[in-house]
Formats: sequence, structure tokens, C-alpha cells
Amino acid sequence: MKRDYYEVLGVSKTASEDEIKKAYRQIAIKYHPDRNPGNKEAEEKFKEAAEAYNVLHDPQKRQQYDQFGFSGPMGGGGFDGFGGASMNMDDIFSMFGDIFGGHGFGGFGSRRGGRPQHRGSDLRLKVRLTLEEINQGVTKKFKVRKDTTCTHCHGTGAEDGSSHETCPTCHGSGVITHTTQSIFGMMQTQGVCPTCQGEGQIIKNKCHQCQGTGVEKGEEVVEINIPAGVAEGMVVNVPGKGNAGPHGGIPGDIQVFIEEEENKTFIRDGNDLVYNLLLDFPTATLGGEVDIPTIDGKSLKVKIDSGTQPGKTMRLRNKGLPAVQGYGSGRGDLVVNISIYVPKTLSRDERKAVESFRDSDNFKGDKQTKDSIFSRFKNYFS
Repeated sequence: MKRDYYEVLGVSKTASEDEIKKAYRQIAIKYHPDRNPGNKEAEEKFKEAAEAYNVLHDPQKRQQYDQFGFSGPMGGGGFDGFGGASMNMDDIFSMFGDIFGGHGFGGFGSRRGGRPQHRGSDLRLKVRLTLEEINQGVTKKFKVRKDTTCTHCHGTGAEDGSSHETCPTCHGSGVITHTTQSIFGMMQTQGVCPTCQGEGQIIKNKCHQCQGTGVEKGEEVVEINIPAGVAEGMVVNVPGKGNAGPHGGIPGDIQVFIEEEENKTFIRDGNDLVYNLLLDFPTATLGGEVDIPTIDGKSLKVKIDSGTQPGKTMRLRNKGLPAVQGYGSGRGDLVVNISIYVPKTLSRDERKAVESFRDSDNFKGDKQTKDSIFSRFKNYFS
């Protein structure tokens, strides 16, 4: 069972971004694989801390986690610290190595035993959905302008036939060591090699099309599956569909921000739907059957009791919206609010018929009914 992310990093839920970063750095140094070779337990703690930091240092992910916990909609199928993707040690080094400033055991942030993998940036999209689409779930197609892998060098950054050479400055390590004199004696610090930017290799002959970056501007039609039950403000994360990573690195993600279109028939209240039913006076008085629309496009025949009062509500179970995948189960209800229509104009015969009831005590309402109405309004304004 997963531990709470705040517990993993040992910080409070009100911790600042700097406090979260400091806490993660301390844990990562303690359990870093180069300090604990062959220690599987340390490796798992290192990964656990990276997952917690990935969520808590990102304001959007942190807000989703605080609201939904591990069952939130980020990632589309349950909350995951890495958006549903399975991250290995190299991915963690490439994503979070910057917080170590390039120092430490074997060069934090580098792929151990090879070049660092650069990660492409994330893309953000907005999508407006109808209630009908939210009810069923929907697949949307987007034409996205983004960084794509260079078609000429296939992401290597080198011209055909050319190759990478070992960096002459750092001799392939990706880091350089500075020796300085201090009051404590000679001190050594490590930093990212400025010649190869930490890759340990340089390109002998850069690709003419991407100038050695391995990426170029392009377009891609992306299909994104939006699960049923999403709501305004939620974010669906689509791993690996963002900008391509430089030099054949890891692609970023697409974050889809959900917006809802106003519906002319229903009002959404969580997973419940509210429908305002306007009854005619004879049906409210005598009773009968009415058709109630549903979000599925079908109508239900519902019995109206004689003497139905304005303000009465009926609840049709499981006729609302489904719970978003990974956050609850079942469906909400359809809540029917009843109002009574009173015509503004009457024909002569209609007026005469209504006037015949004016002196009837049965149409004046008894004390119990009046007290009930007074109590309802009193509670409303209190």
C-alpha cells in the first residue's frame, strides 16, 4: 500500500516548494543507488521519494493530489506520481537531476553508464465537453504543433555517416571538477561540462536540418481518450505525447484541461443532475404521468401524485453521471425539482371556471400547509 506523499518526504501539507525540494534532496542523497550499491530497499525508497517529489513540487499535480488522493483523475486511470508511466532509474535522474546542481555521486541527473536523457516539455490543451460527452466518455482528435523527432537524423543530431566523439573537455564523464583554495584547504566541486552540456559526447558533424538538437517543428494528430465522469477543472494526463526530447530523449506529456459547456436541460451538481419540471396546474392537482428527459437521450414516464406541491423534489436513482474512473463507482441521481405553472392570461371561460373555486376552502390551503411553507422560507433565509 502506498504511503502518503507528504509522509514519504517528511513534510507537512502546508510545506513550501523550497521545503519540499530540500526534503527530497536529503532523502535522495541518503538512498542514492551509488551510495547503496545492490541495496534493493534503498532503491525502492529512492524511487518512492522521486514519485512523491514529482507530484508535490508541481502545483497542478499537488492540487489534484490534495483533492483526490491516489484516486484522482490525473493520468486518466487513477492517480500515479508519474502520470501512469512506469519510471526507471534513468528517467528519475533525467527528470530531477537538476536539483542536485550537477554534484554528487556519479553526477546526479545523468544516465549512469551513458549520456543523460533529455526530457521534452509538456504541452497543455483545453477541451470543452458537453454533458452528453461527459456521460459517455469521448475520444477527441487534436492537431498539435510541437517538437518532433528530426526526420533527417532520426533524433541523433548528427548528419548521416557522422558520429559522436568523446568530449575533449570532460573526457566522456559529462562533468568537470573545479579545485579551489579555501581557508579549509583545497576543495573540489563538480559541475556540468560546458562543452557537451553533460552528455560526455559531442557531435562531429551536426545535422543540417535540426542543427544538432535532434528535434524539429512539426505537427501530429493526437487521439486523446477522455474518460466518462470528468468535471470542470480536472486534468487528464497523456504520457509521451508532448514535445520530443532533444537528442532522442524522453518525450513530454500532454495535459488536457477539462471545461464544460452549459447544458440547456440539466444543471450539474457533482455526479447528480438537476432537472426543473414545470407542471401544469391540473396535473399537479389531479395527478397523472409526465415524461422526464435523461442524459442518455431517453425519457422516463414518472407518476405525479395528486396534490403535488411546488418545491417538491423527486430523486431518480442512478440516472445521473458516472463517477470518473478511479474515483468512486456507480452513478449519480437525477433530481427533479417541481414548479407549478400559473398562466398570466385567461380566456373568459377559463376565468369563470377558476373563479368558481375562489370561495372553496379546499383551494385556500390549510394551516398545516401554510406552516410548512413558512418553515421552508424561514430555513432558506436563516
